[in-house]
Amino acid sequence: MAWLFIVGSACFAIGPAITLLDASATLVALIFFAGSLFFTSAATIQLLLARETLGPGSVLQRLFQWRDGAWSAAAIQWIGTLAFNVTTFRSVVDALGTKDLTANAVWNPDAVGSVLFLVASAIACMPEVRRHRHGHVRDRSWLIAALNMLGSLFFGLSAIGAYTIPKTGELVNQVWSNGGTFLGALGFLFGAWLLLPKRTHAPPR
Repeated sequence: MAWLFIVGSACFAIGPAITLLDASATLVALIFFAGSLFFTSAATIQLLLARETLGPGSVLQRLFQWRDGAWSAAAIQWIGTLAFNVTTFRSVVDALGTKDLTANAVWNPDAVGSVLFLVASAIACMPEVRRHRHGHVRDRSWLIAALNMLGSLFFGLSAIGAYTIPKTGELVNQVWSNGGTFLGALGFLFGAWLLLPKRTHAPPR
């Protein structure tokens, strides 16, 4: 799961970076789409791992019960990744069909996905959720949660910057859009890296 998050985050960090190299819109769109698929794969595993916290009741009841915070955070995050799947896939279609689409504007962060990531990260900061998710790396638990929250905040900033003004057709702020995506991806990447189990060294023979 951690490695899937790492690869997905790396894709979202590479995407804005290579726009500075005048990369093709299609290549950038494909990188973002691939990253979204890695995110969804990792989020699916996290959702399955969180099932053990579920109590009695309907899905909606479980979603809003704080004692099921680990599952709630995983479920909300999973839905958010699906929103990014839709957005990035649309960007691939646009890039393949629009000759004048610039690389810098090929991916508009999905505001819905960004909000869901932010909500999931807020729930994930709760001590009981961190104990469930990060039990194997408790000394890094708070830092992992903080990095994920930081990543979600930057993704939110990216979504604001990527909003297209109807009258002009221009983005609110291109720097916020690309910079927020890049910095948010780094936050998720380092958080996922810290989630990896500690290496154990075999005693000398």
